[in-house]
Amino acid sequence: MQAFKNKWIYDPASKEPFALSRSRLEQFIRCPRCFYLLVRHGIKLPGGYPLTLNIAVDALFKKEFDIHRAASSSHPIMDAYGIDAVPFQHEKMDEWRENFVGIRYHHPASNLIIYGAVDDIWQKPDGSLIVIDYKATSTLDEVSWAGEWKEGYKRQLEIYQWLFRRNGFTVAPEAYLVYANAIKDKPAFNALLEFKITLLKHKGDDSWVEKAVIDAYKCLQNDTAPQSSPGCEYCDYVKKAREF
Repeated sequence: MQAFKNKWIYDPASKEPFALSRSRLEQFIRCPRCFYLLVRHGIKLPGGYPLTLNIAVDALFKKEFDIHRAASSSHPIMDAYGIDAVPFQHEKMDEWRENFVGIRYHHPASNLIIYGAVDDIWQKPDGSLIVIDYKATSTLDEVSWAGEWKEGYKRQLEIYQWLFRRNGFTVAPEAYLVYANAIKDKPAFNALLEFKITLLKHKGDDSWVEKAVIDAYKCLQNDTAPQSSPGCEYCDYVKKAREF
């Protein structure tokens, strides 16, 4: 198992603010025990394969929307879905989108710096901001919110909404996934992968985030690991391995 450098390990005795990413907070929601072992002891969960095609789609989406950002114009997907907005222009846009930097908020009650790297932000005529995240998949089904695992996508959007509100911005209740679905029913590849782009709308509710941050802080303050979440596949694997 892989351990992180000391700056990624939480020390309850330290008075310095501790940076906790959106993905770490999501891990706490999924399984407090895995979160505790990760953040208190640097025991990293087994990693998956890098999603390099998804990363490429993200990068190209950002370039595409940046063209409209510079021109203060709406993207065709906004027009197609009747969204009156343009990509948000702000001097910190690149910083907010940078991994391990992102938009940050120092939560005074816990001394945690909660942060996350957002994919994009759109702005409505009234000045309010719309949180955007890019996703890529390849399925013959219609892209939708169906699937329990997509609840994590909703929480992701809501944490971003919470972060922007805590930074003093007016944030619209609606957020969107810009979903690229690779088309698989073409007669041949011909070195060309085509996508159908869909917008999935979500009316966010970030009221849960504050409690989650406090609960995560209390978890990290303990000297013993909490119980596993029911159904955690990682904890279940460890349990079965011990029994064997």
